[in-house]
Amino acid sequence: MTVAGVLLLVLGYVLGVSVLVTLGVVLLAIGLVLLLLGSAGAGAGGRRWYW
Repeated sequence: MTVAGVLLLVLGYVLGVSVLVTLGVVLLAIGLVLLLLGSAGAGAGGRRWYW
């Protein structure tokens, strides 16, 4: 999710599409929150790990 957020953020800036920038920021923020929760050992969405 973090990679998709960065990709959309970069594409949004390069193409000049503000919707892609907004989606990129949202996905990046969600990905970072899930990364922090996972590294702290807390479960997110009822799961402690995904694979």
